[in-house]
Amino acid sequence: MPKVDLDAIQPTNRTGYPSPYDRAVSGRWQRPVAEAAGLTDFGVRHVTLEPGAWSSQRHWHEGEDEIVVMISGTATLVEEGKHTLLQAGDVAAFPKNVPNGHHLINESENPCTFIAVGQNTGQPCHYPDIDLLAGGPGNQYFHKDGSPY
Repeated sequence: MPKVDLDAIQPTNRTGYPSPYDRAVSGRWQRPVAEAAGLTDFGVRHVTLEPGAWSSQRHWHEGEDEIVVMISGTATLVEEGKHTLLQAGDVAAFPKNVPNGHHLINESENPCTFIAVGQNTGQPCHYPDIDLLAGGPGNQYFHKDGSPY
C-alpha cells in the first residue's frame, strides 16, 4: 500500500459556501487525500483549523456517513444542544439520515488537525442554523425554500 505524501498535497481553504457563510471556515485548510491517492468510493480530507475556525457550518447528511479522527490539538464538537471537547486520538462518527447537526470549532489558541472521511454522495445536506441546503450534482447550494444561491 503506497504511503501518501501529505506534504505533496497542496492545502486549500477554498469553500463553496455562499457569503456570509464562508467566513467561519476561512481558517480551515484542507488536503484532499482521497483524490490525491486516486480513491473514488469515499472522500478523505486532512484538515487543519486555525484558532477560531470552523470545520463547516453545522450540518447533517441524508445519505452520507461521516467520521472524524483527531490527530493533534483540540476542537469542540458542536451538536444539537451539546458541546464535547475532542483531543488527539478521539473519534466522532455521524450516521447518515440522523438529524444531528454537527461541526468542529477550534476554540483553542493553537491549530488542530483531524482526518475527515465521508462519501460525498450528493444527497441532501441540511444546515439547521442557517438558510442553506446542499445537494445534487456538485453539492449545489440552495435556500431552504429551494431557490438557488
